[in-house]
Amino acid sequence: MRLQDKVAIVTGGGNGIGRETVLTFTREGAKVVIADFDEQAGTSVLQEVEERGGTAIFQKVNVADQESVTQLVEKTIETFGTVSILVNNAGITADAMTHKMTPESWQRVIDVNLTGVFYCTQAVLGKMVEEGKGKIINTSSVSGVYGNVGQANYAATKAGVVGMTKTWAKEYGGKGINVNAVAPGFIETAMVAKVPEKVIDKMKAIIPLKRLGSPSDIANAYLYLASDESNYVNGTVLHVDGGIMM
Repeated sequence: MRLQDKVAIVTGGGNGIGRETVLTFTREGAKVVIADFDEQAGTSVLQEVEERGGTAIFQKVNVADQESVTQLVEKTIETFGTVSILVNNAGITADAMTHKMTPESWQRVIDVNLTGVFYCTQAVLGKMVEEGKGKIINTSSVSGVYGNVGQANYAATKAGVVGMTKTWAKEYGGKGINVNAVAPGFIETAMVAKVPEKVIDKMKAIIPLKRLGSPSDIANAYLYLASDESNYVNGTVLHVDGGIMM
């Protein structure tokens, strides 16, 4: 039980990588707040956790809205007394070539993927600083490190997440808080399922492991960074991409 007695918030916890993270964390003993805008998905995951004997609650949240995030953290502390771990997993895409990208598509991705990470992190820092410990895990992407065609907005946010991760690691490491990021590669999620099969085959061909990653591959990376096993890991970006960017 690597997360026994820990309390974790997982944003975007209703689907894909977030769902797998919730199931992994609760299996390892954490009490988890499933934070998602999709109420149906979030309550479905909650039911699954409870059927497996885990402990969780669902809280609807819009990470791009500061008041909504404040309510999320207040509910977490009210229910479980603390917040030990924050996984900033929520994210969206709105892909287009730059000359065709609308201001609305640009801003929506910035609001969720970048500002949302800032709001959630800022909201938990008070309690973590007070207790002198905490783990913050941010989700970047290989797109944020190396860029990707048609993803100027998404890549910008994920690069920004790396910058914030390293800044917070320096600001709060001395206060007992570890801040790290995970940069997933191509993972088998609903987002990737929309990509044509021919494109998927090309992706697999250039990945040294010759397969897409699974949500559990990322959830296990989150688990390591959330556990005491990573207590001397701070300010790092862990690439979980099958070696595609070597």
